[in-house]
Amino acid sequence: MTTDPRFQAALALHRFGFGPVGNLIDTIANDPRAAVLADLERPGAGRVAAANLPTSSEASRAFFDFRAERRAKAKLAERAKKAAGGDAAAMAVTDAAVAGAAVAGTNAVPAPDQKPGQNPPLLPQLPAQLIQNEAKVRFDAAVGADIGFVERLVWFWSNHFCISADKMFSMAGAYEREAIRPHVLGSFTDMLVAAEGHPAMLFYLDNAESMGADSTAGINRDKGLNENLAREILELHTLGVSSGYTQADVTSFANVLTGWSFIGTGIPSHGGEFVFAKRLHEPGEQVVLGKHYPDIGVRQGRAVLADLARHPATARHIAQKLARHFVADEPPPTLVAALEKTFSDSSGDLKEVAKALVTAEESWTPQRTKLKPPSAWLAGMLRLTDAQWTIPIGRVMFEQAALGEPLWRPPAPNGYPDTEAAWLDGVAHRLDVANEFAGRLANGTDPLALLDSGLGPLASPETRDTVGRAESRTQALALLMMAPEFLRR
Repeated sequence: MTTDPRFQAALALHRFGFGPVGNLIDTIANDPRAAVLADLERPGAGRVAAANLPTSSEASRAFFDFRAERRAKAKLAERAKKAAGGDAAAMAVTDAAVAGAAVAGTNAVPAPDQKPGQNPPLLPQLPAQLIQNEAKVRFDAAVGADIGFVERLVWFWSNHFCISADKMFSMAGAYEREAIRPHVLGSFTDMLVAAEGHPAMLFYLDNAESMGADSTAGINRDKGLNENLAREILELHTLGVSSGYTQADVTSFANVLTGWSFIGTGIPSHGGEFVFAKRLHEPGEQVVLGKHYPDIGVRQGRAVLADLARHPATARHIAQKLARHFVADEPPPTLVAALEKTFSDSSGDLKEVAKALVTAEESWTPQRTKLKPPSAWLAGMLRLTDAQWTIPIGRVMFEQAALGEPLWRPPAPNGYPDTEAAWLDGVAHRLDVANEFAGRLANGTDPLALLDSGLGPLASPETRDTVGRAESRTQALALLMMAPEFLRR
């Protein structure tokens, strides 16, 4: 393991953050580990300035009103066309198309009958504003961070407890601010309860209308249980697969979670807020993982979540995922064991677990085998070049989606993958993005100066030679962003 302090500093900024900026490598070279640890102690670490952003419930009500007004206008237009003998068959723009376009960073949605090559109609601004304002706050926090470790933790936990804007569009960004950021350096139990009880999660995993067979609503409406949320909590969020739970545990836990719902978004004052609906809740005691839980309403579910958070299998599962995310696709077993022990000994204190990650020798291996996913690579480019002031957030979101990682739109409840195999095939497509970003930078930008500030001692002689021999400034900057040392952490 190299002891070069500048190498260690550059390694720290790429592995634990989003890469260096300015003269940060030299600034922290005296003690890189202490600099990363200090990021955990910043006042308000993990929080963002979001005074002008709506809460998830406010956003959901605004989006409900927007859709209602749009449908009313479409009906009026349809009546007018029919009265004039016209055809209004393909007037409507679906909600799914609205969400997809806005999250992808565009302000336009193709009409149902639009032909290839035609200019799409402009989308009304509210949906795009909701998601892009949230995205800008997220990227600004990553790009503007000093070290960036806490922001990386936010992104990790947001993906661990993921939802999809394809299904719960209006709440996607606010969910991260409300359920993840307040607990990123706190208690895993608190984050677990906040995430699973958030209306966005309850809707995403179909729990909002899940009802026990013997509940008042279940009897009256002849509807039943939905096990999606219970299963994903056990399999993805806490214990992990092959950890010993049974189908009976899933069913019992799903019964525990009946009644966890939210007020309809069409209600003007409190629509979109969490509610425990007793009429949906399955009455009686439930047994989960061999433990009996009396029927005490919403506290029954919180009791199960608290026990799952403290379960040894949860400690192993979280330790494995953290080590894989930050260090290697196949992390050292000793590192996983150390994180597991800290998680268990501290009762899931996430700041202590983060400290254990930074202080472990295995975390500082000079071999940089982790391929940055598109989002982290984009944030690193914006950070290095200060290009967030010249590239609109909508464009950043568009490129992120084009590279296969649309913001807050994972393909499944297990989130985006965290291994090289998932992203390797798309690396070639990053060159087009790098060329576009490079072309937007000021003419005075010196590629070799950025190479020194962005990679420093990590840059190989071959990379330095390649950047130095480029035919143009734009090409040199693009080659820097596509250098193996910049693509990996």
